[in-house]
Amino acid sequence: MEAEAALVRAAMPAARVGISGATAEGARAAVDDLVRQGVEALLSFGLAAGLDPDLRPGAVLVPRHVRLPDGRLLAAAPWLLAWLGDGRPDRVSTDLLHSDDIVATAGRKGALFRSTGCAGLDMESGFVAEGAVRAGLPFAVLRVVCDPAGRSLPPAAVLALQPDGGIGLGGILLSVLRRPVQIPALIALGRDAAQARARAVQVLRDIA
Repeated sequence: MEAEAALVRAAMPAARVGISGATAEGARAAVDDLVRQGVEALLSFGLAAGLDPDLRPGAVLVPRHVRLPDGRLLAAAPWLLAWLGDGRPDRVSTDLLHSDDIVATAGRKGALFRSTGCAGLDMESGFVAEGAVRAGLPFAVLRVVCDPAGRSLPPAAVLALQPDGGIGLGGILLSVLRRPVQIPALIALGRDAAQARARAVQVLRDIA
């Protein structure tokens, strides 16, 4: 997403950044472009949904594996995990689940946690991991929990996501006009997203 890419550019000016937009096509294009630029490793960075009910917004995920929707596990490179702080008490190394669609409800998050045991979920890391394997490159994942397992996303938050990684303010406004009752949930989500991004900045500065 654009916001997360800006965080990386600010903390690591020399890093090469690609934006997937949470789509298979966008992720493949971003990975292929980075490979053409001669990168030596790939890092999937950004926010994630929590699946483990014990994880609060701001929890740092450094998963040792990415679990794909078909059940395959792709292993992160040990040296990258070490660089990201694997083993520290403020890191969660439990596997991360890749989803091809938005998981918006607390009920579905709970079901996925029970069936997979994964700590969190995102819509990009599987594409990055597959792209890294395809290119013969090591990869790792650094994600920060934004929306916890026990919270369902308000409809406006789901409608706001755009394929280019941006946020569609028009979609948010239209959804809020139709269902103003979701405003408190949107405020809470925005607060947690700000907390998660602040934590992400801290982590990037620690490892830069």
